[in-house]
Amino acid sequence: MAYRHIAGSETYVFRDLKDLLAKATPARSGDYLAGVAASSYAERVAARMCLAEVPLRRFLEELLIPYETDEVTRLIVDSHDQAAFGEIAHLTVGDFRNWLLSEVADSAALARIAPAVTPEMAAAVSKIMRNQDLILVAKKCRVVTAFRDTIGQEGRLSVRLQPNHPTDNVRGIAASIIDGLLYGAGDAVIGINPATDSIPALMELYYLVDDFIGTFKIPTQSCILTHVTNQIQVIEKGAPVDLVFQSVAGTEKANRGFGISLALLREAQDAARSLRRGTVGDNVMYFETGQGSALSAEANFGVDQQTCEARAYAVARHFSPLLTNTVVGFIGPEYLYDGKQITRAGLEDHFCGKLMGVPMGCDVCYTNHAEADQDDMDNLMTLLATAGLTFLMGIPGGDDIMLNYQTTSFHDSLVLRELLHLKPAPEFETWLELMEITQQGRVRPVPPSHPLLSNRLGTLRLCDGK
Repeated sequence: MAYRHIAGSETYVFRDLKDLLAKATPARSGDYLAGVAASSYAERVAARMCLAEVPLRRFLEELLIPYETDEVTRLIVDSHDQAAFGEIAHLTVGDFRNWLLSEVADSAALARIAPAVTPEMAAAVSKIMRNQDLILVAKKCRVVTAFRDTIGQEGRLSVRLQPNHPTDNVRGIAASIIDGLLYGAGDAVIGINPATDSIPALMELYYLVDDFIGTFKIPTQSCILTHVTNQIQVIEKGAPVDLVFQSVAGTEKANRGFGISLALLREAQDAARSLRRGTVGDNVMYFETGQGSALSAEANFGVDQQTCEARAYAVARHFSPLLTNTVVGFIGPEYLYDGKQITRAGLEDHFCGKLMGVPMGCDVCYTNHAEADQDDMDNLMTLLATAGLTFLMGIPGGDDIMLNYQTTSFHDSLVLRELLHLKPAPEFETWLELMEITQQGRVRPVPPSHPLLSNRLGTLRLCDGK
């Protein structure tokens, strides 16, 4: 079905809903690379005006990727909550924006309609919203999850402690873990990107982090970010696995490029839940996404990259994860060219995920060949924290020496918590006080005799694959 918008003497024609969504998207390099972006600012504005008049019901009738050929589309359609949709079914995209910004759409109302919001609906309304609109609505969305602590409550900002090392040296990783804990980081997860997929090496990392958590009774969870099939293997070998990680995308073909399917993710979730390692909840999955992943796999089918990204959140939502985050600037300037594009994408992703009921964090990051710098990241992390971000990354110096990209540091989380009066997860906050790492909510210097420091290389069991 074609869509038309008349502006004076000019008539703009969009061949179908997929084309209309792409043309309405704020300018970004990935859509130009894919050949789906608007050819001018005037065409982009015309597309947005036209999109605002599209009924939300249309997104259930005109599918962007065929039901018969894509399991993500089937998931979106088959899991749609028609009863919850009744509250917003009469709205157009423009009406939906106005409703979201109104006082009627409080946290309770947004939670009610979340199962009814398809990725395409979320992407569509985001395209006609200003940055401050995205921030305001996301701030009202509350998505609370739990494993050993409770993530996502109002007034809280959690941190993934990311102690990567280029050779998986256990003492180097241990030093980074201690560094992060002493800055109050780690309540979201202690998550390591391993340098190798060797099963014995992965087992060693699992036992290392489990020793930290067990020895110091830390109310947090661990995750080794290897492929999901490796994680199933180590579970079968008896490794102490808390969270199962996987990168996911918004189309079946892109997910096949990651070596995964929905059935495989279900198998991994069942395996992790069977261990019953959570104490306050059983949200055992951790997903990462990023605009451009489908296009880079030649699996976007003409859909703009932001809508593809929102479709990845349908995959995440289905598995009730503890954590999901968009790695917003990691893929590179071919997809998000500069600081402005990265900022807009981060706000869109956070908004769309939270609107759909997904616990959204963000790896506020950039590669060294992008037209961006740390000031851009400071701006984005502050905007996202204002918008109710669930968690962000904490890495020594904000410089990942294994993955070779720039992200956020332990210091950044301290700044945001102080600036915006935010706290860690409640159970973790209590632990920090008991360990005398914080006093009345503020990080304090610790003496050399502090248990974390006196144990850092000696009494912890640094296993060799057992």
